[in-house]
Amino acid sequence: MSDAEKYGDGGNTPLPQLSGAVTPMEGNNDATLGKGSVDDEVLLAKLGYKSEFMREFGNLETFSFAMRMTASIATTFTTPLTYGGVASVVWCWLAGSIMNISLGASIAEIVSAYPTAGGLYTASAALVPRTYRPIVGWVTGYLNILGQVAGVASTEWGLSGMILGAVVVCRETYVIEVWHQFLLFCGLLVMHGLLNSLPTAGLARLTRYFVFINIGSALIIIITLLACTPRSEMHPGTYIFTETINGTGWPSNGLAVLMGLLSVQWTMTDYDAAAHISEEVHRAAIAAPVAIFVAVLNTGAIGWILNIVLCVTAGDVSELPGPSGNAFLGIMYLRMGKAGAMVLWSFVCLIAAFTVQTALQANSRTVFAFSRDGAFPDRGLFGRMNQTTKTPVIAVWVVVAISVLMGVLAFASLTAVNAIFSMCAVALDLSYIIPVICRRIFDGHEEVNFTPGPFYMRGWGLYVNIIMVVWTLFEVTILAFPASWPLTWDTFNYSAPITGAVMALSLVWYFAAGRRYYDGPKSNLSTEQKAAIEPEL
Repeated sequence: MSDAEKYGDGGNTPLPQLSGAVTPMEGNNDATLGKGSVDDEVLLAKLGYKSEFMREFGNLETFSFAMRMTASIATTFTTPLTYGGVASVVWCWLAGSIMNISLGASIAEIVSAYPTAGGLYTASAALVPRTYRPIVGWVTGYLNILGQVAGVASTEWGLSGMILGAVVVCRETYVIEVWHQFLLFCGLLVMHGLLNSLPTAGLARLTRYFVFINIGSALIIIITLLACTPRSEMHPGTYIFTETINGTGWPSNGLAVLMGLLSVQWTMTDYDAAAHISEEVHRAAIAAPVAIFVAVLNTGAIGWILNIVLCVTAGDVSELPGPSGNAFLGIMYLRMGKAGAMVLWSFVCLIAAFTVQTALQANSRTVFAFSRDGAFPDRGLFGRMNQTTKTPVIAVWVVVAISVLMGVLAFASLTAVNAIFSMCAVALDLSYIIPVICRRIFDGHEEVNFTPGPFYMRGWGLYVNIIMVVWTLFEVTILAFPASWPLTWDTFNYSAPITGAVMALSLVWYFAAGRRYYDGPKSNLSTEQKAAIEPEL
């Protein structure tokens, strides 16, 4: 199938109109199709689906959806600083952001070819012969959903910690208790669950200008920190690029420095979030992959500058993270004073809230698609669409409930709940390499017909994919490694055991019962609609 056959040429090529489908001509002006643009519903039908969502997301909303930076750095900045020192902060971010370009590009290429709510889960099953589709779809889906739920839980937990950290700055006698943070965490999850129960048009409006607040806040913090720090108190380049510590207890200083990868990998994970709203995006085969790739570039570049400035203006690093428990906030308080720090910190917290909002939306779409295909023992309950809002409200609250259960780990050990941060990156990144590897292994197979989308790397794609797979396996190994020595129940990294246990249970369920009813992603087209699209296939 040629690109023109798959996407239409926007001109005289006759394209089937599917009964009950929302055509790209309906909605707002962004939906207008010109020469060479993509007819979303026809492309989706050729992939075997009829969208049940309303397409309300344009280019700006999609890019805002994919962009996550300032709050994520604020949440994780303490980790590389305390484990490996300022050099770990700077060099791990630079290395990670450069290598993650291969990850973002590889994912964007696949999303461009398969712009569905299932994202890489749907693509993985389509990139293998029919015999392997059920097991590949099953494993990819459960890994991806586990990583996304961990992302929602860890970001919300981070936000609750950021809010309580601000309370410590304003009331120095206040001491953060675990149950305080857990209650706030649950309240925030309920708030985001309610917001994600809104119609798609409302979600698009909430997201529209997020990117300007995100990038604008980062730039203002950079400028303010530099302006408020006397030149004599700024650390020189020879310090921030070379000064390392070993706060892990492990005998290897190199391993201590590499622990700083958690910040960049957690910040830049969930690349495929924009893919999961593809059925809500105009010209999704173009808008979603471009948003993913541009977000990776911007997050890497601006994030590196922000990290450097934080290290330059950090003052006495041995006194960080300070009473708030957050080194990012400690530096802001040191340089801007209480009032200035609280004003800008409120925007950082707002960005974190936006990040949870978009992560929960993307996660619920994956749960919806997985349930729609029969991969959950729920009889399709989680895959039901609310007829009033045209959003998967049940799936939203399923994610909220599982996230709350993850937060309960805090009562067992703060190390255990912190492992959710690592588990987010570990599970998601492992789910990303599956479709990339499958595409290369089964390239040219008669049952696998990969037709590139508008975002296509051509001959460079193979080399980019190899770099992506090697880097992912390396950083996942580091993130699964215990961060502290000696090992105790309180210092052990539970991300790998939890991920392994969830996947083991899912496979037990698959071989015990799932394989009897799950055949991989299922088409939701009617017989008449399939007949209408058959000539195009």
